[in-house]
Amino acid sequence: MAILKIARMGHPMLHQRAEAVADPTAPEIKALIADMIETMADADGAGLAAPQVHVPKRVVIFRVASQRAAEDAEDQEAEPVGLTVLVNPVVEPLTRETALGWERCLSLPGLIGAVPRYTRVRYRGVTPEGAAIEREASGFHARVIQHECDHLDDILYPMRMTDLTLFGFIEEMRGRRLTLDEPVAEAV
Repeated sequence: MAILKIARMGHPMLHQRAEAVADPTAPEIKALIADMIETMADADGAGLAAPQVHVPKRVVIFRVASQRAAEDAEDQEAEPVGLTVLVNPVVEPLTRETALGWERCLSLPGLIGAVPRYTRVRYRGVTPEGAAIEREASGFHARVIQHECDHLDDILYPMRMTDLTLFGFIEEMRGRRLTLDEPVAEAV
């Protein structure tokens, strides 16, 4: 296993659509996933997509830590989600309702922004063992899966933002008293 270099905003790898994985059980995909897990842990991230580590494949990993689930203002019944690996994921909104929430990204170190995301989604994909996985998600769980899957389609979170005054360096934004509890209506 190895810690991989993370592509930062502006790198061409982040601006191309990732390719579908023909065989999710292939040894090279399992090796990529092992390296992604180690890289995400080293960077203290909640998720990581293969294009972020310079691999143009449709692979994402994420987790929702128990502390993050307990703090989730978007979903009062939120529970932790263990490490999840999805190959060739697909995300489908289950509502038109969106909510603003703060997001950070390993590809935009030191920055934070308020991003509207669907509050409830269904996602599906394949595990590295070849088993189908399908789940419904809300709150931070829904936010993180949408964020990671955006990387597969060459979308970084600032591209989803509707108010760039809510985008900046973390240490500068901490001084602002902003609440993001109100849902934002957005067409599907």
